[in-house]
Amino acid sequence: MKLKNDKLTLQFSEFGGTLTSIKDVDSVEYLWQGNPEYWSGQAPVLFPICGSVRNNQTIYADGTKGVIPRHGLVRKENFKLEQLNEDSVIFSIRATDKMIENYPYRFELRIIYTLRDSTVRTTYEITNHGTKNAMPFFIGGHPGFNCPLLEGDEYEDFYLEFDEEETCSVPKSFPENGLLDLLDRTPFLDRQKHLYLDYSIFAHDAVTLDKLKSRSVSLRSSKHTKGLRLDFTDYPYLIIWSTPNKSPFIALEPWSGLSTSLEESDYFEEKLNVGFVKPGETVTKYFDVTIL
Repeated sequence: MKLKNDKLTLQFSEFGGTLTSIKDVDSVEYLWQGNPEYWSGQAPVLFPICGSVRNNQTIYADGTKGVIPRHGLVRKENFKLEQLNEDSVIFSIRATDKMIENYPYRFELRIIYTLRDSTVRTTYEITNHGTKNAMPFFIGGHPGFNCPLLEGDEYEDFYLEFDEEETCSVPKSFPENGLLDLLDRTPFLDRQKHLYLDYSIFAHDAVTLDKLKSRSVSLRSSKHTKGLRLDFTDYPYLIIWSTPNKSPFIALEPWSGLSTSLEESDYFEEKLNVGFVKPGETVTKYFDVTIL
């Protein structure tokens, strides 16, 4: 299924309810195409966690326990195509009995992709169909973008441009289990708006930007004007990632929460920045990708 206007052509899959292609009028493909030599994903949806919980296990406020794999329960599930309009497509998924065994909430997640001009808006609607308890959750996007973009480009030709000058540190990460140590930090940006890409940035793992002022970041080239911008006003955190084997992509990931930090407990409701949806209510979050 696809959406198309005079600027972009988008394609989607019911598997994961996700984008599979973003092409401009010059047929330049911006979305990573999932080469398994590097990373078989493209733009998975992360729910009800972003990143990892300790040993893939969590405890809820009532004492029940659950197993949640890295990045949650829905990214490898088939969504229902709910609606396809001229400028939008809507996918949805509801909690199955198997999901409820490990995440005891009757959730519904709707994903609305809207194409306006050169911008793709991804909107998540999280509904709690339960009648008793508020539902704790996290949600995030994980889109990978081709980098380099054009034949003849090099990875090092590209840079990230933040909308504000940034000075920040980043927490230590543990790629073997996906956890963080938010208290063990390394300086990362120093009065910078630009971060020039180099594979050494990702030699250890993804970079967790949990102290950014910026709510917008652009992927740009020093050789041409092709690029993109991610606007993530609804999200406090940005993860940037590429694989250590020099993969030709970069992931720019807006997250509402983070992997469990070493000092955190295993209680889901006690995780940093956890969100809640009251019974019968819906919470909405969105981010935009604009092709420049």
